[in-house]
Amino acid sequence: MRLRESGMPEECYWETLFNVELILDRLEIDKRLRDAVELGCGYGTFTLPVARRISGTLRTFDIATEMVERTVRRATAEQVGNLVCEQRDVFLHGFGVAPESQDACLMFNILHCEEPLRLLQEAARVVRPAGFVHVIHWRYDSATPRGPSMEIRPRPEQIVEWAKRAGLLTTPDPVLDLPPWHYGIRFQRPPTPP
Repeated sequence: MRLRESGMPEECYWETLFNVELILDRLEIDKRLRDAVELGCGYGTFTLPVARRISGTLRTFDIATEMVERTVRRATAEQVGNLVCEQRDVFLHGFGVAPESQDACLMFNILHCEEPLRLLQEAARVVRPAGFVHVIHWRYDSATPRGPSMEIRPRPEQIVEWAKRAGLLTTPDPVLDLPPWHYGIRFQRPPTPP
């Protein structure tokens, strides 16, 4: 699955568009999370900081071989050892992890795809009860310097509705402001009843 309008700019420019540490702080991505999956490693902009923050293994995937190779090179250079990075089409093959096995699933700047509900359903399937699906996306504002066209860029309320329709996700937090150009939502899978 290649995303609509998914071309990546030069890495050095791309990395200026995010305050990565602030985003991860506001999403509460830290040592309380053990194993996690990420869809779309890109250059490793979020992948490496997330891997350093969690206490288990981060499995990350990208459809583009060159993105996987770049992330692996960066992880090796920075000695990040709790990372499994592979080329995978999640639409065709899923995340390749057992149901209810992950503390978190990260979906950053990808829900402008053709089937966002399907991605959220797969995320809900792999996250354990009381686990989280973390979403960020470009603000619905044409002034953002990047991001998909406004015709396919999701609004926060659309993503909340898709998550409800995915069947298992609720949001414990309001929509988070993630300056300079993003918003975020933490969806939590309901815990198993006693």
